[in-house]
Amino acid sequence: MKSLLVFAAAAATLFGAHAQTFPGSKPVTFVVPFAAGGPTDRVARDLAEAMRKSMGNGANFVVENVNGAGGTIGANKVAKAAPDGHTLLLHHIGMAAAPGLYRKLQYKPLEDFEYLGMINEVPMTLIGKPQLVANTYRDLENLIRTDAAKLNIAHAGLGSASHLCGLMWQAAINAKEPMTTIPFGGTAPAMNALVGGQVDMMCDQTTNTSGQIEAGRVKAFAVTTAKPLKSNKLLKDLPTLQEMGLKGFDLTIWHGLYAPKGTPPAVLAQINTALKLALKDPDFIKKEEGLGAVVVTDKRVEPAAHKEFVTAEINKLKPVIEAGGKFAD
Repeated sequence: MKSLLVFAAAAATLFGAHAQTFPGSKPVTFVVPFAAGGPTDRVARDLAEAMRKSMGNGANFVVENVNGAGGTIGANKVAKAAPDGHTLLLHHIGMAAAPGLYRKLQYKPLEDFEYLGMINEVPMTLIGKPQLVANTYRDLENLIRTDAAKLNIAHAGLGSASHLCGLMWQAAINAKEPMTTIPFGGTAPAMNALVGGQVDMMCDQTTNTSGQIEAGRVKAFAVTTAKPLKSNKLLKDLPTLQEMGLKGFDLTIWHGLYAPKGTPPAVLAQINTALKLALKDPDFIKKEEGLGAVVVTDKRVEPAAHKEFVTAEINKLKPVIEAGGKFAD
């Protein structure tokens, strides 16, 4: 019994020291499973700065872009990383979409990660090239219903936010035939092609579309949220897809933070505390609002509620994706 007590005391001391010294001199890396310069990358870099301030003690946060396969390469890297808190995954709705998009995943979204909390929710906007003949959403829907085969819709790659939005929207309007889908290797090249008139349409996050809309480089037709974005001066007059007759259509692109399974509880608690403080940082909130994003303030900033939410999103998205026949091995 005495030896057991000695072992327990030593383990507690060692574990406590680990928590107290975290992160130490080693930087905490946010793995972003998408290309640099995209919407998720911008969220990660803003959060890294806010968490650097909130954690203090000389903490250093860096962002590493591990792009490819709809975000699954980066997610798998974190799932297999050392569970010490120094490698974290910052992912969007693709975390919940992957089980529907891929028959085989090298990781299990609900089993191979520690959930740390939600960060924000980002509305989506349906936009078109400047030369598109439609000027209103009604014009656009009529055009799709009568001439879908002659139109195309771009996205930033399989599993990207723009891919999911385009898929769900086309399913919701019950078009007789699908538009031609054109994938790109990231948000930036897809948007460049839209602005340049090489593609007809895209559905993407306000973090990426607001500047283009404000500059008049694209046409904006609708937002994907359940309610109009009345607090957003730029987008407040755009109708929602629900208002346009797509009952129940409500899509936001949320972001969350994850650690490898087995990361020590005390380290997880320290990261979660720093995250919650960062989400209250006025500079971070201002940056997010400027991108059209809403910082999460509800119970989903807690790990258990975050995981519960992602579980529900997996159950919601999987049948929609499977109905569209969009699979990748």
